[in-house]
This record gives sequence, C-alpha cells and structure tokens, in this order.
Amino acid sequence: MFRRFNILAFLLCTSFQFVVAQQTHLIKIHSHNDYHQTVPFWNAYSNGLHSIEVDIYLKNDTLYATHGVSEIIPGRTIETLYLQPLKRALTLQLGEHKHLQLLIDIKSEAYATLNKLIAILDTYPTLINNPKVSFVISGNEPKLKDFTSYPDYIQFDYQSLNDINDKAIWDKIALISLSFKTFSAWNGYGRLTAPDYIKVKTAIDKAHSYNKPFRYWATPDSKTAWKALSDLGVDFINTDNPYGASAYLNTLSQRVYYNKTSSKVYTPTYKSDKTETPIKQVILLIGDGNGLTQISSSVLANGGQLTLTQLKSIGFLKTQSADDFTTDSAAAGTALATGSKTYNRAIGIDVNGLPIANITEVLSEKGVLSGCITTDKITGATPASFYGHQKDRDHIKEIANDLLTSKLSLFIGGGANIFKINWDSYGFSIIKQPDDISRSTADKIGYFMAEDDVPSILEGRGNLLADATRNGLTFLHAKNTPFFLMVEAAKIDSYGHDNNVSGIVSEGIDFDKAITEAIKFADQTGDTLVIVTADHETSGYSIPQGNLKNKMIEGSFTTHDHTGTMVPIFAYGPYSHEFTGVYENNEVFHKILKVLDLHP
Repeated sequence: MFRRFNILAFLLCTSFQFVVAQQTHLIKIHSHNDYHQTVPFWNAYSNGLHSIEVDIYLKNDTLYATHGVSEIIPGRTIETLYLQPLKRALTLQLGEHKHLQLLIDIKSEAYATLNKLIAILDTYPTLINNPKVSFVISGNEPKLKDFTSYPDYIQFDYQSLNDINDKAIWDKIALISLSFKTFSAWNGYGRLTAPDYIKVKTAIDKAHSYNKPFRYWATPDSKTAWKALSDLGVDFINTDNPYGASAYLNTLSQRVYYNKTSSKVYTPTYKSDKTETPIKQVILLIGDGNGLTQISSSVLANGGQLTLTQLKSIGFLKTQSADDFTTDSAAAGTALATGSKTYNRAIGIDVNGLPIANITEVLSEKGVLSGCITTDKITGATPASFYGHQKDRDHIKEIANDLLTSKLSLFIGGGANIFKINWDSYGFSIIKQPDDISRSTADKIGYFMAEDDVPSILEGRGNLLADATRNGLTFLHAKNTPFFLMVEAAKIDSYGHDNNVSGIVSEGIDFDKAITEAIKFADQTGDTLVIVTADHETSGYSIPQGNLKNKMIEGSFTTHDHTGTMVPIFAYGPYSHEFTGVYENNEVFHKILKVLDLHP
C-alpha cells in the first residue's frame, strides 16, 4: 500500500509540474455574483475580466439583479446594471476585451424568466449581434431537450459531467460549471491533498474531453487558489475580488520563472574561518538590492544551496540613511565605504556636504592596494562611493574625474563611452580582454565590460562577473601587497525595480559564482577575509510559491522602489565572527579597520 501511494504521489507531482511548466491556456477570470460588487459591471469590466455573473429574478414583469425577492433593490435590474453599461462601453470603445461572457443565473422560474430575458435582449441588437459578447444561462435552466429552441445568441452553463448524446444540444453549451466543494474542502491556503488533487483534476479533464471550457464555483478565493486552479487547467477562475484576481493572474507570467542557470556550489575548507590570524586581503561583495528573499529565491532555484549559504558567520544590517527611512544606493554605498551615514544621493560626503575619506583612501595610506568591480557603469552609485566625493550621484562627469585621480589600482565595469580621454596620462592601462586582466603587469588597469550599460545574464552577459572577479584577484595578488577589492552585482537591484523575477533569480545565482571565486581565493591564501552583503533591499520581494524539482520560483512585490528592511551580511575567513549580530551598515567600515588592526 505504501509503495502504491509513493507511485501515485510521484505521478501526481510529475503531472502537476508538467501542467505548470506547459501552461498554455488563456487565463480567464469570472466575477462571481458581480451584482454584489460596490460598483457592479464596471469593476469587473475595467479590470479586464472575461466573464461576469448576474443573478436575475422575475417579479412584476421586471428582471431584477438579485438572488431573491428579499434582496430586491428598486432600479437595480439587469438592464440598468449590465445591459445598458455594456452597450455604452462598447459604443464608446472602452476597454480592450476580446470576448466578454455575461453569465446570467436565473433564480426564478426558468421558462418565464428566460422568455422575459430574451424579450429584453432583442431590444439590444448591438449586443446580441456582437461576436465579442455571449449570453450564457445558468441556475434554473430549461430542460436539456429545450435548449435548441432558444435563439442562437443564447447558450447554457451545463452543471454536470454526464455525456449528452445529441450534438445539437452540446452546441448550445458554452461551458461546464461544478461546485468545487463537491470535490474538496480545501480553503485556499497551503496545498490540495493528493486525493483531492486527483478528484479536482479528473473533473477538469472530463469536461475538457467534451471540448468545453470549465469553471468551478464555490472555490477558495486566494492567490494560492487562483494559481492552483489555473495550473490545473480551469478555464474560468471564479472570484469575488475582480481587481485582486486580475492584478495577480495577469502578471503571473512575468512573476514565475523556471531557472535554467546554476552556480556550482563550493564547500569551503573553513581552515581560516573564525581564526584570529592576520588579514592581508579583504574582499567585500555587494549584491545591490539583494535582500533575504532575493537570496532565498536564488538558493531555491539553484537546487537548495549556494556557495553563499555555506558561510557560517551571519548577521543583519540596518540600512536607513541619515535623512530617510529608506536608503538609496549612494547613501548606503557611502555608509559601507566611509563608515558615516549620509543623505540619499550623496557620494562620499557627509551630511554637511564635506568629503569623507573612503576605505580605499584610508588603506592607501597604509600601503594597501584597492580595486572595484561592478556590473553597473563604473560611475554608478555603489562603486563611486568607494572612490568619489560628490553631492549628487547624477554628477557623472565629476564622478568620472574622481575615478581618474582615485587610489584604485583596478577598476572593471561598464560605461566606457563616458570617458573620452587618454588613459595613459592618468596612469591607467585599459585592458581589452577579460583574461588579459590576470596577465597584466601594469600598476593600474581598467577593463570595460560595455560601452554603455553592462548586459544582464538574461541578455547574454555570460560568466563575465565571476571571470572578472577571478582575474582581478589574480592581478592584485600578483603585486605581493595587501589589497581591498569591492565587487558589486548591480543588476539584482535593476530587476527588483522592474519587478522581474527571472532577472532577480538569474542575477542572484550569477552573483554566487563571483562569491565562489572569492571564497576559493580565501581558502588558497588563508589570510583573506570575505564579506558578502547588500546595500539595501529592493521591491519588497516575496516568494509565495515555487517548486524545487523544476526550479520554479513565483515572486510577488510590494513596491518598485527600495525598502527599509534589514539585509543579511555573511563573512568568511579570519575574524569573520566579528561581523555577526545586528548593527548599522556604516559599522562594516569600522569593523574592517578593526580586524585589520588599523582602527584609531
């Protein structure tokens, strides 16, 4: 029996994954009991719903929009609430509906009510002759044999899975609807049980075997339920929340990502981790916008692990800037680079607009080399915070000039077209190929990943960040001088602003490849401290659902902007334990100087 259940569960999961991965049916949304909405018809219509349900009751030769006599509100008829607004919407060409189904649920006696309805509809030729509008009768219906006696524009909602041995009758059936509660008591949270899944899916498949669209009524009304029913193949998703269902389901394709990339997980030796031996190199890796959920989605899409998750010294940073609850990259970058909180948009200056020494300048006085690597333009807010001093992050020309006179021995990023200069006069040799970085013997080098913006992983960037990190470390290490290197994965933030799950996940996994190069280097040298963190979280990202087996992630967002949530910080190597706990982001600078025994 146990073995049979395992086989059943396996087939069930396989079927579910296939449905999710191969979702090709158009997701349609049905506004259940729409006349109960605060604004009937218009709420559903303006949100692009494909089907609208109205209960009707015949009394005193009037078709009221109501469930029963006790709920009648004078003036609220099928004409005033639905037919007249629909006619006006189509006349004025409002909305972009390809097809709208008006599901009319008869609550009074079937034949008299339907006859009255037809008499009314015949006065709306622009509706009954419109191929984009259909009228489907539900509730108290005539007998099956009488379906064919009604006008062509009248169709029916069949509430059974029994076969009908009459093609003419089948042709009058627009869809099949059944009560969900007949098959499952699921409340829309968590997941369907395996037995219920089979019952629910079997009914859907049976309806589809008749080549008819299918709807469950009395369904749970939650995001989890909407997605589950859509994945199962339900054609019309039942809801009492037209706006919520539309906003969720119509963006689902952009928020669900099936990961195709991977980061090979490296297991550190831990030989130098948490020791209190001298440090010669510090590598600070910053995932721009890379909050805990961003990391979680990359972990889960990468099979449940990353090299990052092998690290044991973990803390959290509070990211608020000096003038705002929610920081930007400039203020956050400045806090990390200088140890001082400042106002948003500021690059390397304090709240009074005065320059503050950054870590590359402080370490240069001690004979320590520095480098910056980014998938942003090299003049972007985060890298600029480690060499520049400007009152606004948009002062690109001035930031570019700061780079030329900076203490950096290495820079790698985008934005070559910003610099129309003779680099030799500033002591920099510009490298043409990534592999030449590690072979260069020049004192100061730069490499441009792109003339303008650096492409993303989805745009074909490939392994450039990890290669740049590895080659940059080789170049700096060959100088036989202690060094500091900042590496930024900038596109996590960009895709957060776009609310793009595929970009967040793919960039997060690519960031882990760069982290892997840093951890490997730390193991090889034994005197390297690696710190991994973020400047802030972007988008209020969450991952309500996913699938580990097929690497599917569903994301959700609360904003297109940064948030004030704390971000994780990981450390590996000597004194990594100094970076645990919860503290302000500007403390990272002071902790680095402390473990280097350079803090005053």
